[in-house]
Amino acid sequence: MARLRKKVCVRLLLFAVFVFGTTMGWRTLKASAGSSNPAPDPELRTAGRTERRPAARDAPHGGGSSTEAAPEEGTVFYDVHIFYYVWYGTLHLDGRYVHWDHALVPHWDPKIAASYPRGRHLPPEDIGSSFYPELEPYSSRDPAVLESHMEQIGAAAAGVLVLSWYPPGLADDNGEPTEDLVPAVLDAAYRHNLKVRVEVPQEVVAFHIQPYRGRSDRSVHDNVKYIIDRYGDHGAFYKFSTSTGKSLPVFYVYDSYLTPPEAWAELLTPAGSHSLRGSAYDAVFIALIVEERHKLDILSAGFDGMYTFFASNGFSFGASHQNWKSIKAFCDGNSLLFVPGVGPGYIDTSIRPWNNHNTRNRVNGRYYETALQAALNVRPEMVAIASFNEWHEGTQIERAVPRKTATRVYLDYRPHGPDHYLDLTRRWAEQFNKEKDEWTM
Repeated sequence: MARLRKKVCVRLLLFAVFVFGTTMGWRTLKASAGSSNPAPDPELRTAGRTERRPAARDAPHGGGSSTEAAPEEGTVFYDVHIFYYVWYGTLHLDGRYVHWDHALVPHWDPKIAASYPRGRHLPPEDIGSSFYPELEPYSSRDPAVLESHMEQIGAAAAGVLVLSWYPPGLADDNGEPTEDLVPAVLDAAYRHNLKVRVEVPQEVVAFHIQPYRGRSDRSVHDNVKYIIDRYGDHGAFYKFSTSTGKSLPVFYVYDSYLTPPEAWAELLTPAGSHSLRGSAYDAVFIALIVEERHKLDILSAGFDGMYTFFASNGFSFGASHQNWKSIKAFCDGNSLLFVPGVGPGYIDTSIRPWNNHNTRNRVNGRYYETALQAALNVRPEMVAIASFNEWHEGTQIERAVPRKTATRVYLDYRPHGPDHYLDLTRRWAEQFNKEKDEWTM
């Protein structure tokens, strides 16, 4: 009897193991299938507006299967954008150091401001950054610098350079006019992409319209016409391919919330008094989202999408990774693009010494990877890297090196080398496009 019970127990145990193994196998299969489900394909609004989808990317896998071959060396991805600045100058090429000598910005509360130093930085030993560039404090007018920057951006696999832009004769409070540099940037981008064998070398530069003094919906109307008339035929002028077969320029509008949505609607909706829609100057216009209420403002204004910019997670509603899912859902429901902006860290205390609470340490790249993963989790159409070279806010992925002077000890990328954040960007760009191929399969 005891032997019979033993046999029964053994059989029951084997049966339980079989059931458990089968169940776990099914759960694994279901999880795998779920990870490759196509992303939701919201109906695009067509009432007076062109349907917009991300541009086709140059094939990263040569002629083979996308699941078997790695991207070719030199491949860049047009759904990875990167913010780029040309406001730097040196004594040798510009007559003085520009932006490297950034002023220390006082706090708006006079009582707090009184506790912090004032004045300007004194390059080249003391610059307005917590990091020090491998190229030394450079001039954006130096052709060798432009070539190096294009090489680095290509190494990072970012396909679209988003150029910070001010109209002719205008600049930010710490800079000089730089609009005359646009042709040199376009030329350098074009030459670089020819060297790395990008399949469509003419699509590499978009524009980031800054909040210059007097900016309005009417002035932006004139800005867009100026940019398209002057640069639209250049081989490096980026255009976004739509589902209707159109190719439209892309304009990011920084601090777009400074202009009321009703005013933007006069420019960006078909019934507007000076609308660009349906004209030779129509484009994809992407607004900055900072506060939650900006979602409805951006929608009513007639923008085609929204982007986040600040690399300090938690700094604002838009900058908080935890809010990107709800922002993406809102955009999907209203046929808008969502472009999350990700950065490797944030530290602007070299120019805003009172802002230490918004510092986000890089943690040897882990902060950047966390931000990139948060972006991929919401399945965006595009991702924007903030930034290539905004040195004042410490968001750059450009090469930096250790540096110690009589008055400063600069941060650096150690224990990794100067290319660390370029390498991370390429790795995640490749991962983004691999996952995106699965979403849209």
